[in-house]
Amino acid sequence: MEVLLPLLLACSLLFTIATPIRDITDVCASQISDFQHLNSSGLHLTLHHPQSPCSPAPLPSDLPFSAVVTHDDARIAHLASRLANNHPTSPSSSSLLHGHRKKKAGGVGGSQASSSSVPLTPGASVAVGNYVTRLGLGTPATSYVMVVDTGSSLTWLQCSPCSVSCHRQAGPVFDPRASGTYAAVQCSSSECGELQAATLNPSACSVSNVCIYQASYGDSSYSVGYLSKDTVSFGSGSFPGFYYGCGQDNEGLFGRSAGLIGLAKNKLSLLYQLAPSLGYAFSYCLPTSSAAAGYLSIGSYNPGQYSYTPMASSSLDASLYFVTLSGISVAGAPLAVPPSEYRSLPTIIDSGTVITRLPPNVYTALSRAVAAAMASAAPRAPTYSILDTCFRGSAAGLRVPRVDMAFAGGATLALSPGNVLIDVDDSTTCLAFAPTGGTAIIGNTQQQTFSVVYDVAQSRIGFAAGGCS
Repeated sequence: MEVLLPLLLACSLLFTIATPIRDITDVCASQISDFQHLNSSGLHLTLHHPQSPCSPAPLPSDLPFSAVVTHDDARIAHLASRLANNHPTSPSSSSLLHGHRKKKAGGVGGSQASSSSVPLTPGASVAVGNYVTRLGLGTPATSYVMVVDTGSSLTWLQCSPCSVSCHRQAGPVFDPRASGTYAAVQCSSSECGELQAATLNPSACSVSNVCIYQASYGDSSYSVGYLSKDTVSFGSGSFPGFYYGCGQDNEGLFGRSAGLIGLAKNKLSLLYQLAPSLGYAFSYCLPTSSAAAGYLSIGSYNPGQYSYTPMASSSLDASLYFVTLSGISVAGAPLAVPPSEYRSLPTIIDSGTVITRLPPNVYTALSRAVAAAMASAAPRAPTYSILDTCFRGSAAGLRVPRVDMAFAGGATLALSPGNVLIDVDDSTTCLAFAPTGGTAIIGNTQQQTFSVVYDVAQSRIGFAAGGCS
């Protein structure tokens, strides 16, 4: 496994005050032997919480929780705009695109004066809520830290010479000139034509007829560069001819990662490109911030360990993963809302959203039920940003009622205290849910420690308790 030093270095730098260095490095070092491998059951990668002591691309240690909430709101707005078929762009345009042609469907086309645009205000961080893993690229292969996102399709990373801008990342920037298998993708390719569906932005053409992609995100983070093809590798396994974005203009913190792995339902996603070899399914366990690691697997899985809910069909966005929430109970008592309230909004399950968003009436009933169950266990605390059901103390130290989230088909998430409440500072914890008027989303706080499988081939999502810590 290449470039292992940053993993140990990140651990020792972040947690020398709270934990002895030897203990942290021992925990992190124990992950090295199984960081990534490919076998008969598929591809298996180690997955890190963005604030884990062992993350190879850690977030700033002084990042306030308010920044997480701000990013989360921006992500929600971005997803809602996608579902509304309203993809706003800034009037500004990347200098990489100036003078280049906007690609028309079915050919290169376009006028020299016409150019595509993406938001160009540097964002807070697209990776604040996202988990990270490693990906190898090129020949010879070099390892890069990447955020994992079920809500995105195109995989991209920063590329030398970073002709416009590169954000700070852990490890070296990918140099396509150093890879013997790198190739730029021409505008006439079918993959260039897929970019509109994959990124929700039109592609463009360089003066040398190379396809230009534009990937923009809800917090105004973005990446613009050249659609490219190279060999992607994980441990000893490699896959030639992988299509990805070679970023030349990248704005946002991105958690010091090199880029982003897209796992959505689209021909350009990592899942779909590896599926002919591994199968159309992936699973993960999202670890808590204090745990060593979780995992991401692509390929076959043990179907008997999961309870399933069908992937809901939606014409709003074919690439996202929709589910049907059918009920919530607190301490064994169902919320006093009619079943239709759960179906009043489309519901997405997402790996990069931190706080689950619920239809307003469902949220209000949940908030009241949790507050009533905890009335004698903890004093109330003031509202924290969008979180209005808060208590004095920490989730681990309070008597928190069990909350069950039920889905169509019989699948249930039986939430532990750490899935129900989220600590916002040293003395305050809040209900990790919020109301929404647009899109309901099952966020990653509720998914932590569960094994979650996305079986695209059979159009179902499964949950199993005890996947990781």
